[in-house]
Amino acid sequence: MKIAIIGCGAMGSVYAGLLGSRGNDVLVVDHWAEHIQAMADKGLHLTGASGDRQVTLRAYSDVPQETVDLVIIASKAAQAGAAARQARPLLGPSTVVLTIQNGLGSADDVAQAVGAERLAIGIAAAFGASLPQAGHAHHNGMAAVRMGAYATLGTASLERVAAVWQDAGFNAEPVQDVAAMQWEKLICNVAYSAPCTLSGLTVGQVMADTHISGVSQAAATEAWQIARARGIALSVTDPIAHVQAFGARIPDAKPSVMLDHERGRISEIDYINGAIAKEAGKCSKAAPVNATLTALVKQRESSFTTARTR
Repeated sequence: MKIAIIGCGAMGSVYAGLLGSRGNDVLVVDHWAEHIQAMADKGLHLTGASGDRQVTLRAYSDVPQETVDLVIIASKAAQAGAAARQARPLLGPSTVVLTIQNGLGSADDVAQAVGAERLAIGIAAAFGASLPQAGHAHHNGMAAVRMGAYATLGTASLERVAAVWQDAGFNAEPVQDVAAMQWEKLICNVAYSAPCTLSGLTVGQVMADTHISGVSQAAATEAWQIARARGIALSVTDPIAHVQAFGARIPDAKPSVMLDHERGRISEIDYINGAIAKEAGKCSKAAPVNATLTALVKQRESSFTTARTR
């Protein structure tokens, strides 16, 4: 399959490395010039849960003028709409767009840019991805990739895309209820994104810490309660057990919000912990735990001078 990945940060690089290692024609587009140059010169070095490999890719700073079978939008949530608009030259009549971000809300921006009928929403769980240096991606896990239609994308198209991911070693499956899929991942995200960032602890350290573990569990429980109030058909019956099982797979990981703060970058907290308070308002509820965590993260970000998204 001919695949374009827009936003080749930590997660996008993991996708690119594994998909490219299985003979797919993978091109990546990113604004980080050193990363693009390193991949163009030597390929992508991918280490971690999937092994150690060097993968040849086509790497670009600007979108090339060619049509692909699959576009993967792997940018941060706040930049997903812009990334999708950038990807328009890659779209043919049958091109599928798969957008994979943390949190809620960014898929609507992507749909406006590329058309709802070709769009799938993806969820990636427990990867713990990072970029140690230009041209090198590392990940601590790779529990699951799930994807569902945003609107009217057909089952056959979803299954074809999932099969390519499965062939590359991902635990990938198409799902019918995309809202439940998003919320079940979001409950995990809120448990660790803000608590890890504010405390400076990894996922496993948050789970073990006497003080911050209670905050993490409260954020997850509150998100679970709001999801139920919003009528989401969750399969999760115990939110604390849910997030503990998630965290146990990547105890050494730092959430993407924490990695952004370590580099002085504005994070996507509005789409993660911040999304819970917004969703609560839609059902006349409040989400004080997640609202407070969001405010604390954003207060720290008020001193940042850049919103770069590598």
